[in-house]
Amino acid sequence: MERKTNMKLGTRLIVLLCFMGAGLIVASIVSIILPYLGQGLLSMLTVQDFLAFIVPAVAAMAYFYHRPHHAMCLDRAPSWTAVIIVLVFFVISLPAMNWLVSINEAMTLPSWMSGIEQWMRLSEDEAADVTKELLDIHSIGELIACVFVVGFMAGLSEEMLFRGAMLRTMQDSRLGTHAVVWIVAIVFSAIHLQFYGFIPRMVLGLWLGYLLVWTGSLWVPIIAHTLNNSTVVVFNYLSNNGVLPEGYGDNIGLSADGGIPWLAIASLIASIAIALWCHHHFTHPNETT
Repeated sequence: MERKTNMKLGTRLIVLLCFMGAGLIVASIVSIILPYLGQGLLSMLTVQDFLAFIVPAVAAMAYFYHRPHHAMCLDRAPSWTAVIIVLVFFVISLPAMNWLVSINEAMTLPSWMSGIEQWMRLSEDEAADVTKELLDIHSIGELIACVFVVGFMAGLSEEMLFRGAMLRTMQDSRLGTHAVVWIVAIVFSAIHLQFYGFIPRMVLGLWLGYLLVWTGSLWVPIIAHTLNNSTVVVFNYLSNNGVLPEGYGDNIGLSADGGIPWLAIASLIASIAIALWCHHHFTHPNETT
């Protein structure tokens, strides 16, 4: 990647954080104004995605690199092989991800950290309330709007910031590829402030990061992220309309009687096998660019 500046990694990350902070401030101001204009939660989320994620990512990469679209791996179309792998992996890994969610949700902290745990639970409950309001969809029009905002816009904006800007900026340094992917995945999960979903979200971040490293196209993790979010929306729509039982998607792979979740274990093994196949199959274009 041809850089405009010889800034060290730490300086570049500070600049990126400054762009993010400025975008978040502007997005917060606009979000306060929108309800007075009759706009709802979906409009506020769209504004947040654009101003707090997409604009800072593009602005920072344009500041660092002569060709920001190339630096962010937006100029390489995804191969059909990569798209198929994303689809297969999502289906295969769903029981394992649900198992990780259940394990993470059962986490408890020592008694001397009860204050922290209470704060974490409160934060989780507040996020759950927002999610419940967001996914209270019953019509096709609401479904399409929610898939666009929660599925596509969230997937696009978060991948542009975390993988397209943060990961690629860190990759253009002395840090090893694995270290960069793990660091960005941890930041990606932590920034959501949902502690009882931290582990599965970090694992998702790892998968998305390695997809970018393996394929050299940011569109691949964007597709994977969009698919993940959109499926949640569709499952909730079907549950709200009585087509599926409530919480159907969240219970796939879990044992109803508390026994050993054999399907989830098989899913985990198969998911690891697919990831290893990807590691050996793809040519790792980002390790040399």
